[in-house]
Amino acid sequence: MKTNRNHLIVYILTLGVFGILNTEMGVIGILPLIAEHYQVSISTAGLLVSLFALAVAISGPILPLLFSRMNRKHVMLLVLGIFIVGSLVSVFTTNFTVLLIVRVVPAFFHPVYCSLAFTVAAASVRKEEASKAVAKVFIGVSAGMVLGVPVSSLIGTYTSLAYAMLFFAAVTTVAFVATLLFVPSMPVAERLSYGTQLRILRRSVTWLSIAGVIFMNGAVFGVYSYLAEYLKTVTNYAWNTISLMLFLYGSTNIVGNMIAGKLLANHALRTVKSYPFAMGAVYIMLFLMGQFSVPMAFIILMWGFLGGIGGNITQYWIVSAAPEAPEFANGVFLTSANLGTTIGAAVCGIFVSGISTQYVVMGGILFLVLSIATIYPRVYLYRRMEDSNVVG
Repeated sequence: MKTNRNHLIVYILTLGVFGILNTEMGVIGILPLIAEHYQVSISTAGLLVSLFALAVAISGPILPLLFSRMNRKHVMLLVLGIFIVGSLVSVFTTNFTVLLIVRVVPAFFHPVYCSLAFTVAAASVRKEEASKAVAKVFIGVSAGMVLGVPVSSLIGTYTSLAYAMLFFAAVTTVAFVATLLFVPSMPVAERLSYGTQLRILRRSVTWLSIAGVIFMNGAVFGVYSYLAEYLKTVTNYAWNTISLMLFLYGSTNIVGNMIAGKLLANHALRTVKSYPFAMGAVYIMLFLMGQFSVPMAFIILMWGFLGGIGGNITQYWIVSAAPEAPEFANGVFLTSANLGTTIGAAVCGIFVSGISTQYVVMGGILFLVLSIATIYPRVYLYRRMEDSNVVG
């Protein structure tokens, strides 16, 4: 009975993460409608995305730490409630500044819920099953990124901007009600002091893990940021085919999440060490065969699959370095991942503007090489820590 309840909790957490990521990413699908409705430029409307990501990056290591000693159910309800209010205000406001505020304020609480979701999911199952439980929550991340954009775009196009905003609120409301009814009270049994949690930042293994996450995430999302442009200018796909390829990437990303849990549970270090080489092989194929439409479809399939595995790897890489402070470690992970996405997109953009879109993969390969340079020293240090009983 307890096992069934724990599985239900993991599914509710997955739904909650989907609701939050759906709110974050879904707005991308309605940016043109927002620009038109509020009479602002598309670049100004884009602040709804960039400032959201900046808020996540800033609050990642701070707010999860501050909330780490509070009842976890209460914190999750608080964050979901803030997102619901933000989405509802977005439906009715006629002022773009107000819209920006009600987007950015909830963004600061994004890492609080997500870090808790990863922590609670891992704690709700046996230790050897933790990676699989976290992988299920990551499905919510992928689904939010994959489904949020096309669904919000579809709703906004065929109904109105208000209904698209209501979609964000509706998903989060379902997660709120499910949490209220089915998630038990979760007081923190062992309240770690803030100093104890911050102490993980004194370890070299933590900083190598952070650098590895920045580089691995930069390698994936730096190139992915320009995927639509690549498919348009290099592969010469039509727009409807580009949409199909983006959906294919996202679908295989979800499959990768499902597989990642088993890989990390059984062969964690082997999976991490081989990941940059596998992704590098995909990028080399992308560079050599990106102009051919049929091979490109298979390349996207493999790329999406590995991208899903990579998301789980990066979360595991930081949290496994600091198992005694999971909420804070997950917050650090979210900040590192967002920094990787931001830096990766900027560096890959230099290759696009400086040479051509086809060479965007060189930016990805650069980040993969840098990630390899952090992974092996991190493995060595972690093993020394285990041997000396510092960790575990």
